[in-house]
Amino acid sequence: MFGYININKSQLSEEDKKVYQAYYCGLCRKLKSNCGVKGQALLTYDMTFLIVLLTGLYETENQKKRFTCAIHPTKKQLAYINEITDYAADMNVVLAYENFEDDWRDRRSYPKKAYMKILNKDYQRIYLKYPRQVEAIQSYIEKLEAAEAAKEYNIDVVAGLTGEMLGEIFAWKDDEWQEELRCFGYYLGKFIYLMDAYEDLEKDVKNHNFNVLRHMYKSDTKNFDAFCKLMLTSMLSECAKSFERLPILLHGEIIRNILYSGIWTKYEYLQLKKKKKQNVGSRRQRK
Repeated sequence: MFGYININKSQLSEEDKKVYQAYYCGLCRKLKSNCGVKGQALLTYDMTFLIVLLTGLYETENQKKRFTCAIHPTKKQLAYINEITDYAADMNVVLAYENFEDDWRDRRSYPKKAYMKILNKDYQRIYLKYPRQVEAIQSYIEKLEAAEAAKEYNIDVVAGLTGEMLGEIFAWKDDEWQEELRCFGYYLGKFIYLMDAYEDLEKDVKNHNFNVLRHMYKSDTKNFDAFCKLMLTSMLSECAKSFERLPILLHGEIIRNILYSGIWTKYEYLQLKKKKKQNVGSRRQRK
């Protein structure tokens, strides 16, 4: 489901690109130190965003480490690591584990089942450390499965499940900022679910899979894209409001780049694909 939260490199300063990359590398290093090479394979930009956001809010001190990367061996890389990196790495593992379990239940994917067994000890360790967050993710999976099985087409209800789950992950601490962070995560989670449903709609219709947008698409195909854009914009507008209410100065430009531009790159890519497909269809009709 995840994979939509990224920077727009063309609109980010060179210095901020280096900072963002250092947090990404820090997450990669932490996944390796916590779980070994198998942990590195789970690396996501989504949890890098969580690190940048929470570090900006709490202004946690970074450890700066230079290291040699197997992918870029000719030059030493820089990693920023702090206590939030450790938290994000654990959440990265739990989300991946639950995703593998979902694939096993739905498609009997034996490779995913094998990966679950490999991660089981790490999963149990993280559960003891963060029971609230892990139980929220478990509850989310169960509720989402029930909603999809019941063919629940209430978009707000179904997308809200992802929002509730991500809200619990974003609320790192039980402190004065937890409710605002939950609000931020809630609307970001709804955006992610809707963006995922929008991207998968054509494939889901073809394969007769549940998609919360399917009913709306069939009932008003002409206005479907415009309505989806409106919903997605509304979710990110609420995220932006939450962000602006938080006293974040550190890494503010990186966060704004992601919220106001980077997070839209997949949507823009999908629009280009649709336009290209329509142009090909028009040329064939003229022939």
